[in-house]
Amino acid sequence: MQCAQYTAGRCRSCQWLDKPYPQQLADKQNHLENLLSDHRVTQWLSPVFGQESAFRNKAKMVVSGSVERPLLGMLHRDGTPVDLCECPLYPASFAPVFAVLKTFIARAGLTPYNVARKRGELKFLLLTESTYNGDLMLRFVLRSQTKLAQLQAALPWLQQQLPQLAVISANIQPVHMAILEGEQEIPLSKQQALPEIFNQVPLFIRPQSFFQTNPQVAASLYATAGQWVRELKIDSMWDLFCGVGGFGLHCADTETQLTGIEISAEAIACARQSADQLGLKNVTFAALDSTQFATAETQVPQLVLVNPPRRGIGAKLCEYLSQMAPQFILYSSCNAETMAKDISLLADYRIERVQLFDMFPHTAHYEVLTLLTLRP
Repeated sequence: MQCAQYTAGRCRSCQWLDKPYPQQLADKQNHLENLLSDHRVTQWLSPVFGQESAFRNKAKMVVSGSVERPLLGMLHRDGTPVDLCECPLYPASFAPVFAVLKTFIARAGLTPYNVARKRGELKFLLLTESTYNGDLMLRFVLRSQTKLAQLQAALPWLQQQLPQLAVISANIQPVHMAILEGEQEIPLSKQQALPEIFNQVPLFIRPQSFFQTNPQVAASLYATAGQWVRELKIDSMWDLFCGVGGFGLHCADTETQLTGIEISAEAIACARQSADQLGLKNVTFAALDSTQFATAETQVPQLVLVNPPRRGIGAKLCEYLSQMAPQFILYSSCNAETMAKDISLLADYRIERVQLFDMFPHTAHYEVLTLLTLRP
């Protein structure tokens, strides 16, 4: 992949861009195998990968510059802006959208936030594209509601220029820190869920719900989890840290008793919408803390699927899972180092299968799916 900003030394987010892609995959696989070297793994499966460029469905753009000449991209620690509108990680459809958005910022009078001066209103633009139908979700992250009326008044022009804009909202983030979004989300369009489809499973993305940024590899990850679970022939499972329900909905059939737990109410709303569309009657999704939910339950499912944030599931949940002793644990991780620590705490389980999914080319990051079975 060629990147002008990387070559010029202005952006180094893709730390491994100089490394040939086959070597990137080999290094990630070696890293994972070293982390699990103290455990016997019954089956190692080959890494799954997708496109090397134009794979992202989402852009998180810092807005800087002036209202007349806004810049969309990132800021270095010293405040120097870098325009990333031509970033090769984004699909080709994004660049013309960014061009329209720059014009819109000027038309709407949305002053870019100046970090050093702590002045201005528009902090970020968050753009997400559906690979299902090409529709877009656009979120304006504002310091306050001061410019909200101006933004709303100018929206008809933007929607005329970009008819694929299906979901629009404003997020209020008043804190002077590098925090991407605040708690308050203000809908600016009637539609507030972006439809997506992976492997014939309908999924939905709402403004404050997490969704994978590499749809091609994410679809393979969900499909693989579904295949592994179907081979186990289980009829009850939990999906902890379930997000919008991607894993559980790929694993469940009409007979499966599925309980999905996620702290984000927005994500749970998406999961419920998908379950309704699939006609699944034995499925429950609830907006709760996954660890608190699990440790308060007395009924033991046959399988517990966990997909935690980078911190992992932690000692408390590992201890409880060991006491509960479900027959299977399916662990999806975006941080293999914390996953390896968690597996070490699950001493009553053996590792049946491990597979790496390269969701983040040109970086050291990757996803991994691991199936654990209770020892006899």
